[in-house]
Amino acid sequence: MGTIFNLIILGFIVWFLYQRFVPAKGIKNINAKELKAELSNKGNKQFIDVRTPNEYRGNHIKDFKNIPLSELGKRAQELSKDKEVVVICQSGMRSSNACKVLKKSGFEEVTNVKGGMSSWRE
Repeated sequence: MGTIFNLIILGFIVWFLYQRFVPAKGIKNINAKELKAELSNKGNKQFIDVRTPNEYRGNHIKDFKNIPLSELGKRAQELSKDKEVVVICQSGMRSSNACKVLKKSGFEEVTNVKGGMSSWRE
C-alpha cells in the first residue's frame, strides 16, 4: 500500500515538473539576439512585457507594452489575435507562463524571449 502511494506521489511530481518546464506546443522561443532582429522587422508583431509596473519603469525595451502577468487574462483583448505576440519578462519564466495563457486564449502566433531582460543588451 505504501509503495503504491509513493509511486502515485512520484508520478504527480514528475507530471507537475513536466507541465511547469516543458514549453507548450506552438510557442516559439527566441533569444535576445534574435529579438533584436524581430524588433528591426516589426511587421505584423506586437510586443508585451509581463513584468510588474515597477520593473517595467526601471528598465524596458521601447516597443514593448507593459501588461503584467497577473492582469494578462483580463487584458488579453487589448491584443490582436491576427498578429504575432512577442512576450518578455525578467528571466523568461513569467513570459513562458504568459505565452501559455495567450495560447489558451486563442492566440495562434506566440513567441517567448528566453533569458528575458536579464539577457538583453541594447
